[in-house]
Amino acid sequence: MSESPIRDFLVGVFVLMGLAAIAYMSVALGGASYRGPGGLQLIVTFDQVGGLKPRSRVVVGGVKVGQISEISLDENLRARVVIDVDERLELPTDTSAAILTSGVLGNQYIELEPGGEEAILKSGDEIEFTQSALILEQMISRLVQNLGVDSPE
Repeated sequence: MSESPIRDFLVGVFVLMGLAAIAYMSVALGGASYRGPGGLQLIVTFDQVGGLKPRSRVVVGGVKVGQISEISLDENLRARVVIDVDERLELPTDTSAAILTSGVLGNQYIELEPGGEEAILKSGDEIEFTQSALILEQMISRLVQNLGVDSPE
């Protein structure tokens, strides 16, 4: 067989590209992500978080400004979510937080809606105005109950 340095080089490049693609997919599917600028830790309490997970995104007007750093239960057995957002944001104290879903069956995330107050949230403050996650199974159950057939008497 004859030696072909160009063929060997191209096979080597192809193998390296394959390894790079496998490494990228491993990181992307494993949930690792660049945190970006953070520093403003805010606390949000919800009755129901649904499928919300740590590292889920936090957005303002559709633009990612942070991520969820922790989800736990508080002393009243409500979901306590700690979010880490860009410290350059100046969010008013009457900012509201809602858990939304990307598409019909997509990932859940937190949407922040800035208010109109002049006072600004500081790290460690709590967002008071919240809207919990809508659980599809609960909505279907309520619909079935409301559409229940009356029994003949």
